Amino acid sequence: MLGLTACGPQDAATETKKEPTVLELLASDAKGSIQKTATTIGSATSITFTMDGKGEGEPIKGSGFAILGTDRKAEMTLEDPKEGPTTVRIIGSAMYVGISAAEQAEFDGKKWLKMDAGMAGQEGTEAMSSMLDNIDPGQSLKPVLTAETVTVVGEETVNGAKTVHYTATVPSTAYVAATTDAKAREALEKELTKLGVKEVKVDLWVDEQYQLRRFRAYLNDANDITADYTEYNKALTVDVPPAAETADFAEMMKGLADALKDLEG
Repeated sequence: MLGLTACGPQDAATETKKEPTVLELLASDAKGSIQKTATTIGSATSITFTMDGKGEGEPIKGSGFAILGTDRKAEMTLEDPKEGPTTVRIIGSAMYVGISAAEQAEFDGKKWLKMDAGMAGQEGTEAMSSMLDNIDPGQSLKPVLTAETVTVVGEETVNGAKTVHYTATVPSTAYVAATTDAKAREALEKELTKLGVKEVKVDLWVDEQYQLRRFRAYLNDANDITADYTEYNKALTVDVPPAAETADFAEMMKGLADALKDLEG
């Protein structure tokens, strides 16, 4: 009994000492946790996502998936309240846009329109790369890592996943520098100046696996977009549409130019 009594208080103290949960660790070190999330996402092979919000006052809504890494590809469906859904595939420097059933007759029954950014040279290729950057969740973290202060809002559940919600306000110049390349930077800075945007509010929701589950960027009431990242590292493919079903925009323009020359001749 004396032995049990002597050991009792120490054992009780050991039992009451608990290791912090992942969510508690996420909340205790905001910058460190976001950096660890960036590292985790850096090794991700794919992502599925949905997006909702406004751009220049117009509704933005869609869903899709992307293959990450060195050979990035993506497929997304954009919802237009007037025109309906449009499917877009990005493969290399080419973008394939689905042609609606109502318009296929105008394209000799083709189901896809190919537009190759590589035809526009380096700038076109960089523009396509920028589009893939906007889908990549790793890019969403960069502006927050530059912020002087990151505030922990608290624990929240996003699409069934327990997360910690962070918020930060980033100067528009720093936001642009973190999310665009040098050539695109000047044009975007001018656009934000035109809109009167001096800072961007960024919100992140990170789960217990250090994966980004939700991202929101608020510029103003007319430019406010939220993306939900629903699945990581799923086996996905993005295929080039069959040539027989694809109309090539460059060839169409060349055919039009040749026809105009014949008329002039």
